[in-house]
Amino acid sequence: MGHLISPEALAAHSAAVVFDCRFSLFDSGAGRREYEAGHVPGARFADLERDLSSPPGPGGAGGRHPLPDRDELAARMRAWGVHDDSLVVCYDQNSGAFAGRLWWLTRWLGHANVCLLDGGLDAWIGAGLDTETTQVTPQTGTFSIRPSLTKTCSADDIAQGTMTLLDARDAARYRGESEPIDAIAGHIPGAVCAPFIENLDAGRFRSPDALAARFRDLGVDPEEDVACYCGSGVTATHNILALLLAGYSEPVLYPGSWSDWITNADRPIETG
Repeated sequence: MGHLISPEALAAHSAAVVFDCRFSLFDSGAGRREYEAGHVPGARFADLERDLSSPPGPGGAGGRHPLPDRDELAARMRAWGVHDDSLVVCYDQNSGAFAGRLWWLTRWLGHANVCLLDGGLDAWIGAGLDTETTQVTPQTGTFSIRPSLTKTCSADDIAQGTMTLLDARDAARYRGESEPIDAIAGHIPGAVCAPFIENLDAGRFRSPDALAARFRDLGVDPEEDVACYCGSGVTATHNILALLLAGYSEPVLYPGSWSDWITNADRPIETG
């Protein structure tokens, strides 16, 4: 199965383990409230900060949403009822901005059978499919860690300037004209502005050909290593998914992203 699944295909796949990943950076409790108000039948709720991240390090090192401990995340997967042969499906309200995090983390743990629900809950409802408010109590799964399918890099790796670097934040944040979340505005020198939202058309991922054309226009060479970052390593995974759909090799994630980069005053910053 590919990296995306349609609402109709998910509805026909009764054995899938589904995760609701809705979240708001400005109201950390909003996702849980939305889940309780209605979700895809059988879906578990995965909270970005509680389940899919570790606490920030001293002085903000590692960024706002450091990667979780691998063993702890695997234990959560088992508690959520995920087996080694399970199809895992992740969704959020529509864009995949937060669901992409769990899609990437699942592959980080070596589980290839994972998809993002294209169009999210909005597409599910738009297809005329029902939601529920019942919270599932799963039986413990057999999920185990296997060799990772993803790639990561550090700030030091980024500083070497050997990779094509894509910034998934919106253009105003990239240029340093606004910064509603982090303490310093701007971008990593040499990065290309590649807002994740431009991977979508009417709430769904653009076709592989359209995505390939987008990244070609941004100067992304399929023969070069590509690294993706954003504010805290979350929406960067959206560009990773889009690059894979476009036929690129597995891109690299800078997990700490901008919020980690700015914790060291010696690291250069660009605006404009």
